[in-house]
This record gives sequence, structure tokens and C-alpha cells, in this order.
Amino acid sequence: MSVGQFRDHSEPLGELNTTPLIDILLVLLIMLIFALPPRSNTLSLPLPSGVTAKHPDKVRNVVAITASDAILWNGQPVTEAELNTLLREAVALRPEPAIELAPDGRASYEQSARVLRLVKLSGTTRLGFVGNERYRSFAH
Repeated sequence: MSVGQFRDHSEPLGELNTTPLIDILLVLLIMLIFALPPRSNTLSLPLPSGVTAKHPDKVRNVVAITASDAILWNGQPVTEAELNTLLREAVALRPEPAIELAPDGRASYEQSARVLRLVKLSGTTRLGFVGNERYRSFAH
């Protein structure tokens, strides 16, 4: 016989010609690629105008804890009761001044925790820790 076998045309074909289907899918894929907007790595942010608003002087109070566990309010020694009063007075001011906590590295944990508790109970919303850069590297 020849290379091709003769078939009976009354039987259904057992294989499907997928070439036209693949051609249509490729055309749709190319159309989709061209229809998508190009990606841009821009970020839209409102830029400040040339005129800057004047801010009032930023008032800040430094609460320091020394190595001997003494509490200092802006460099002046105070007791815990006095610190509590000063913190509540500071919170009542408008605008509220920033409270900067600067514990010494040798201060006890207990004293630091007590001062932090007083700051929390005072209701201040502007607390910052200063001087932490001193502890950036540790010596072994």
C-alpha cells in the first residue's frame, strides 16, 4: 500500500486539529499585550508649595535617668511624685511638648520601668527615646 492508509469516511476522526486553536490563542495573547497600559514606576505625591508654614517653637522636656537611678527633669533632680506632677502639667499644655526619655546605660531596669509607667499614666502622646545611638555597637 501507499504511505497513507485508506480510511472509511463513515467513522468519526479520532484526533482534533489544534493548529487553528493555537493560532487564535496567540493572536489573542498579542492583542492583550498591546492593549495593556505600559508600566510606569512613578509615584504621585503632593509636593509642598514654595511657602513653608511657620511652626511654633517645639517645646521639649528631657527626662533622664542617671547611673545612680536619679531622675532628672531638664537637668534638675526630681522625685517620682514631682515627675508625675510635671508630666501631667506638660500634657495639659497646647501644643503638647515632646517628652524625651534618656536613660543611662547603667541605670537599673526597675527605675526605667517605673519612669516609663509614670509617662504612660500621664497620658502623653509625644514620647521619644534619645541617646540610643550610644548603644549601637556592643563590645564583647
